[in-house]
Amino acid sequence: MKKILSVLMLLLLSISIYAQQNVTKFLGIPVDGSKAAMIQKLKAKGFTYNTITDRLEGAFNGEKVYILIQTNKNKVWRIIVYDKTGRDEGQIKIRYNKLFQQFEDNSKYTVSETSHKLSDSENISYEISVNNKQYAAVFYQLPYEGAQNRIVWFTITKDYGEYNIAIYYENDRNASHGEDL
Repeated sequence: MKKILSVLMLLLLSISIYAQQNVTKFLGIPVDGSKAAMIQKLKAKGFTYNTITDRLEGAFNGEKVYILIQTNKNKVWRIIVYDKTGRDEGQIKIRYNKLFQQFEDNSKYTVSETSHKLSDSENISYEISVNNKQYAAVFYQLPYEGAQNRIVWFTITKDYGEYNIAIYYENDRNASHGEDL
């Protein structure tokens, strides 16, 4: 009986380890587990946590950012990295295309067929305000199997007349339409 329990425990442990490896990672941290544990891991990476705003702050990829953690039933399903610094239309095109190129050049990602860079002639102000267009690029962390759980995407947002980039690291397995934020 002890052998059976031991084998069962090893099997469960290996499944748990595989499950954590088969989810999107942010800074090497699986987008999974409890919010409190995620906050501690991000603090260990140098981010500071603000209990009043319930977000972390720090530097990521050369940018000052906010980090928000979204959960479903106390399981992390999304990390949002949001630029602190707003930009004008020309600057946001450059930021978007530079970020796109970084993901495209990184061998840990593959790009979605529907994602592309912005052209210089793109009038994002008009397209966002008049046509409600969303500019987004979707990438999958490799290895590709189970890619539905390894999604990273970013989009242009507009707040108070300035544009920002929001990057989403998602573990779709923990997602729900009625998530607790």
